Amino acid sequence: MKKRSLILLLTILVALLGITACMYETKAVQQDVPPFGSEVDVSYSQELWKILVDAKLVGPGMIRSLPYEGMEPHGVILEQLSTVIKVKGHTGMVFVKANYMGKGMTRSKVVNEPAVYLKAVTVMFKREKGYDSDNQDWFWVKYKPDGSLHANPKGMLLAGRVAKGKPAGCIACHTGADGGDYLFNNTASHLD
Repeated sequence: MKKRSLILLLTILVALLGITACMYETKAVQQDVPPFGSEVDVSYSQELWKILVDAKLVGPGMIRSLPYEGMEPHGVILEQLSTVIKVKGHTGMVFVKANYMGKGMTRSKVVNEPAVYLKAVTVMFKREKGYDSDNQDWFWVKYKPDGSLHANPKGMLLAGRVAKGKPAGCIACHTGADGGDYLFNNTASHLD
């Protein structure tokens, strides 16, 4: 009986050590993967950009909308477009905001010379359920006008779950939007 108890106790101990090791390894792997700017996020953002260009939501032939006054961290003047697109087999709402900045900025200057003042294109794309359930599955991107990615001061590329869990950044700011949909200028996210 003592031998059986000792074997059972050793078996439990080995199992607990194994579980602890797995938990530590999983935690270490999770810490190694940033919430945004990973190779997977960058690749997805590149695919998204191509689709946005094809839909004429960005790029030289982009559809223009009525410019309106914006605020930081976006441009002084903004244009916003939204529609439904399909990325890697998933269909979701996309919100594309052209961010215009520059000395002496006016809406008429943006209308007449948009390429001179366009400094960033910020995008929210509603990913598949489970992508980021804590934040309504939004994929965030901040592009330069040529489709390359902006980076934060630490050099992390701004694509994916941008600034997840941080007190400032895309997610932290947009959680304060009226309606609980993370959108300040539209409540159409429930159309998908």
